[in-house]
Amino acid sequence: MGTMSSLAALWPASALRATAGDLELRWIDDDLLVRLADLASRGIHADDAMPFTFPWTRGGPEQVARSVVTYQWGVRGAVGPERLTLELAVLLDGEPVGIQAASGSAYGVRRSVETGSWLGGEHQGRGRGRRMRVLMLHLMFAGLGAREVTSTAFADNPASCAVSERVGYELNGEELTVREGEAAVLRRYRITRERWAASVEEHRRLLGADVERHGVDGVRAQLALGEG
Repeated sequence: MGTMSSLAALWPASALRATAGDLELRWIDDDLLVRLADLASRGIHADDAMPFTFPWTRGGPEQVARSVVTYQWGVRGAVGPERLTLELAVLLDGEPVGIQAASGSAYGVRRSVETGSWLGGEHQGRGRGRRMRVLMLHLMFAGLGAREVTSTAFADNPASCAVSERVGYELNGEELTVREGEAAVLRRYRITRERWAASVEEHRRLLGADVERHGVDGVRAQLALGEG
């Protein structure tokens, strides 16, 4: 009986990468995960803010770092037609600066995902949030055949709302939800494949370089999408 020769042969998603100049999205292995956990432990937002529905950033540095590790371990196996969860490290010149994610149920049929992300505090306010979102949109639409991509942000998080609006998402409604025991307005955003295609040149300008994709065919097979 033969043996598999690599992790990529067993789990094609582990070889997934997308690059645009100095920016890279990459599958998170354990070595990279430790570096990302350390980054998160140094802070992501001000103490009086909470940009996440689940407040995983509350607690001391070790607790926050452990939250990153346990969450990533819990979702990395969800890459298939029934559930797609892509959590990709964001690297700038080879150094991890955050995580860009996309997830959705029944992806083999719906071809719809919701994006989410975080950047280490020291990397915010420099346009990196826009660039990593644009690169993920390219990966999902051009690489993995998405029909739509959605996102959410709290109304009191103008930076996140601005990223969605700047890269072409349209406001798709609001809802009142609960955040840390209090009511908060959550805005929903959506970008269709057609709207993304009309924004490709603007996206290339934001990225500052052409996109290169690696490992996409293997992930398409893992998702039972057929050839691109």
